[in-house]
Amino acid sequence: MADIRRRAAVLGSPIAHSLSPVLHRAAYAELGLDDWSYDRFEVDEAALPGFVEALDPTWAGLSLTMPLKRAIIPLLDEISPTAASVEAVNTVVFTEDGRRVGDNTDIPGMIAALRERGVEKVESAAILGAGATASSALAALAVICAGPVTAYVRSKERGDEMRGWGQRLGVDVRVADWADGARALDAPLAVATTPAGTTDALATGVPERPGILFDVLYDPWPTPLAAAWSARGGAVVGGLDLLVHQALLQVEQMTGRSPAPLAAMRRAGEAALAGR
Repeated sequence: MADIRRRAAVLGSPIAHSLSPVLHRAAYAELGLDDWSYDRFEVDEAALPGFVEALDPTWAGLSLTMPLKRAIIPLLDEISPTAASVEAVNTVVFTEDGRRVGDNTDIPGMIAALRERGVEKVESAAILGAGATASSALAALAVICAGPVTAYVRSKERGDEMRGWGQRLGVDVRVADWADGARALDAPLAVATTPAGTTDALATGVPERPGILFDVLYDPWPTPLAAAWSARGGAVVGGLDLLVHQALLQVEQMTGRSPAPLAAMRRAGEAALAGR
């Protein structure tokens, strides 16, 4: 086997569940990058600066998951307008001159996952949740949603945050109480951004003729909501779709090779999930 000359990894806490190594390694194999490695490291916010400072020139890039997407920003030389729009970086590329450049591939990954299922434009949308993924979803909806976005949240503070993101991103955000979350399912596009189990109770409220559901979870899959949606004949975009598309963009940025092998990455992700 060839000596490893370029390195990349995903950082976060907890990180053991991450599928990123499976996806990136599948891409490297398909691209013939035998001298590339991709690993995972358990790193929290306190340990992040030391980890980054210790990296040597063999490192090509990093993937960041929670809770590091904002913590990484002060350690970078530059971030893209996309990352700046939601103050979240999930991708760092180390340039040949040693600079650290941050980007957010979650947002274009969401757009690409929807477009792959034929969703180019919607008249309105709903978001279940108000965390970091919800702000990325808002940024994606700024591109594909022509009308208002209703955010279903648990507190006034979360609602104010979502309105603030909407103003920043140019999206007409309307806030509704989480207790009325079943109404989100009537939207042309409903985006579920909450942790596992949170939307399970909504599964009995899927309308007779549902629109599109984008559920960002991927393990376990399908979620009760996604299963009920599919049973009604509705289109479902899942978390693996998002994960593969955002990882594809990371591979292209870190390796400089394009296009990255979408089909091979998806097959690898599906096989890994099937084995869990």
